[in-house]
Amino acid sequence: MKTLGVVGGLGPESTIEYYRLLISSYQKRAGDKALPSILIKSVDVYRGLAFLEADQLDQLADYLAEAVSKLADGGADFGIISANTPHLVFDQVQARTSLPLISIVEAASAEVRAKGIARIGLLGTRFTMQAKFYPDVFSRNGIALVNPKPDEVAYIHDKYVNELLKGLALSDTRVGLERIIARMKSEDQIEAILLAGTELPVILKEDTAAGVLLLDTTKIHVEAAVAQLLE
Repeated sequence: MKTLGVVGGLGPESTIEYYRLLISSYQKRAGDKALPSILIKSVDVYRGLAFLEADQLDQLADYLAEAVSKLADGGADFGIISANTPHLVFDQVQARTSLPLISIVEAASAEVRAKGIARIGLLGTRFTMQAKFYPDVFSRNGIALVNPKPDEVAYIHDKYVNELLKGLALSDTRVGLERIIARMKSEDQIEAILLAGTELPVILKEDTAAGVLLLDTTKIHVEAAVAQLLE
């Protein structure tokens, strides 16, 4: 049996959801008497955010690579980093470890392309929405990514860091996010929204919002990991 290594804690709420989804997805494919072999190394999301705020990307890559190496030492056959923003340094982390990693960005791009979506809105942390690691991958598959307006980016990031990472799902925040999605649908002609922040499904729990399809990168990442577990 293969063993999956998970770098968790980025943030805690979504790590819990990753574990729950890994179990349920595995059992749907392998039977309800089967359970996957999983190792989790939980790191400090606030330390990671501090590296990002200081633009210390090498230090962030070292910190994550250390966690991945511990998973490898524990017997993991492959791994995932259970968050979107740390994929800003995904290539650097992969270069620092021999453990194969499944990219949430590559998995999401493949899923969006399979659904025939050519224009999609991107929601996540400020770091994710303003970086190139999503556009670089999606553009290779002919998919256009649309970011919210600068003031909307600031709003989403604030709610993400100060509410969602702490497990808070406030109704006013949900309304605010849905208002942004509705505007992007009418003004930017997006076909769907990519929830490129693994805490976003804490508050956007349905398959649609403001009449727009929501694609959950957590679920997409989990499905890719389970497929490899059962390969």
